[in-house]
Amino acid sequence: MAQVRIPTPLRRLTKGEAEVSVDGDTVAAIIDGLEADYPGLKERICDDQGEVRRFVNIYVNDEDVRFLDGTETKTGPDDIMSIIPAIAGG
Repeated sequence: MAQVRIPTPLRRLTKGEAEVSVDGDTVAAIIDGLEADYPGLKERICDDQGEVRRFVNIYVNDEDVRFLDGTETKTGPDDIMSIIPAIAGG
């Protein structure tokens, strides 16, 4: 099972857990697993087409999936996936 780091704003959906374990061999499968275990989480991460929202960054082992294969990026049982909401300021 991959470990998924949950950002503070989404922890209310994971019962306060900062890190959860989810089965899946791709980022998309992990996101679907998160939704199955924690309903409502996927809609905060993905748009209506199932793509990661542009203000959400997802990393697998410190690599931005946008520079890999996006949601089709392969994952393994020892991987760590981090969900990081973008922060804007001015």
